Amino acid sequence: MTSRKSLKSRVRARMDKTGESYTTALRRILEKAGHPQVSPPTGRPAGAIGTSKVSDLTVRERTGRGWDGWFTLLDTWGATGRTHTEIARWLVQEHQVDNWSAQNITVAYEQERGMRAPGQNSAGYYSATGSKTIAVPVDRLYEAFADAAERERWLPGELRVRTATAPKSFRADWQDGSTRIAVGFVAKGDAKAQVALIHEKLADADTAARMKVFWRERLAALKTLLEP
Repeated sequence: MTSRKSLKSRVRARMDKTGESYTTALRRILEKAGHPQVSPPTGRPAGAIGTSKVSDLTVRERTGRGWDGWFTLLDTWGATGRTHTEIARWLVQEHQVDNWSAQNITVAYEQERGMRAPGQNSAGYYSATGSKTIAVPVDRLYEAFADAAERERWLPGELRVRTATAPKSFRADWQDGSTRIAVGFVAKGDAKAQVALIHEKLADADTAARMKVFWRERLAALKTLLEP
């Protein structure tokens, strides 16, 4: 906590001196310290922030604000001097953001501000993400995860369901229980919906890369199964 507050003070001091934005000032300080690998990423996908694959439109639909809006609000609150848990809790309690969105916003913010490596969380674990838009109602898409018989048709492996809120979110322990998945669902009209998934607590970057490929393939299989 102390080191983050110190970094924040240095960034603010540089902003006052140079007139740079928060992101630019942070990047310059980290580069001078010999840590260019954790500087805010460039060349982001259109409509996305940092390494997040969730579009600005999806974030806005789920939370009422886009990426820039949330990041500006978090900067004003002083989120660079807070822990991951504090940021996520603040989003839920003060702004009524659902848990899945709060985690996604927090991770994207930390990566964008150079507070963590892409794919790595504050505890040192990694995560893999995946998303897919499928031409079925959101209730049907949710059922493909929540109903065990339906799930077995496209997703091998044992799951222990932790929480399931129709038709918005689904959380479960994966296989041996050492990792878990968090899934969110958003309606894109009466006959189209998007699923966005995070596989959390992965041991290393190689495992995260492998599971990213796995989920890309499984979500493609789900789309093939559900669409006419």
